[in-house]
Amino acid sequence: MSNGSFPPEPGRRGGTLAIVLAALIPACFAGWLLWSSVDGSKDDGADGAGAPTTSSTASPSPPPSGASSAPTSSASASGKQPSGKSLEGKVVVIDPGHNPNNRDHPSQIARLVDIGTDEKECDTTGTATNSGYAEASFTLDVARRARTLLEARGATVRFTQDGDRPYGPCVDERAEIGNKAHADAVVSVHADGAAAGERGFHVILPKSVRGGGADTSAITAPSRRLGEQLRSRFAKATGSKPAQYIGDGSGLDVRGDLGGLNLSTVPKVFIECGNMRDSQDAAELTDSAWRERAADGVAQGITDFLNE
Repeated sequence: MSNGSFPPEPGRRGGTLAIVLAALIPACFAGWLLWSSVDGSKDDGADGAGAPTTSSTASPSPPPSGASSAPTSSASASGKQPSGKSLEGKVVVIDPGHNPNNRDHPSQIARLVDIGTDEKECDTTGTATNSGYAEASFTLDVARRARTLLEARGATVRFTQDGDRPYGPCVDERAEIGNKAHADAVVSVHADGAAAGERGFHVILPKSVRGGGADTSAITAPSRRLGEQLRSRFAKATGSKPAQYIGDGSGLDVRGDLGGLNLSTVPKVFIECGNMRDSQDAAELTDSAWRERAADGVAQGITDFLNE
């Protein structure tokens, strides 16, 4: 040719490209596999609600013995351990002591009802702090906070009253509500009205009684276990100490004169969260942050009992 150039050899350009691709494809595939093994957990690491996963560069800690192997939530990823096991399938009845409207119905709450071994008033107004903060308001607030915590763990939570009744219910109906619900645990929330200077909380357990419609023989043992778990968790959550003015100072008091316990056929206890008539206890009972801790103690005590 007069210009000295030569046409390319047939197939040379395509052959070179094929060789390059043959070398690149395995390398790219290997790189993709490496990326997938390091970062691919983001695809299935959420709990279904869009919760963030743990960092892909950190080695996840093994789950505690008996714990679920499901992906961790954002709370556990940050190092904070879950506060309780699942309560799916469990029924909890919370009995907020008294009723804010009882004071407007004195004749109705004064009528006598059968408590199995005797008769007692349908209900009372409860006590109050010197500043006028009513026990009935306190019990509803703590009960509602505890309900939120228990429902978050999967429990079905029912109330004996939620401030939605004109008065009551009476003590016999309070027991009946837990019985009809076939509750796995019932906790009646109260605050005491002891003399000023007396401090602390205590848990009331059912005495073994039989008479009339009362027979607690089957629930005294599980109720004691519930009470012991409640005592431990409430003290830890709130920093409160067991009352020294009740019983032997252990924080547990056994009684056979309460219709809510006598007529119960399911594990049930009362908790007196503090003394509203003492200025130091009252300062805690009227503090919303303390009531949140109290609710946590109640919820965790119930959770521990139901996971024994």
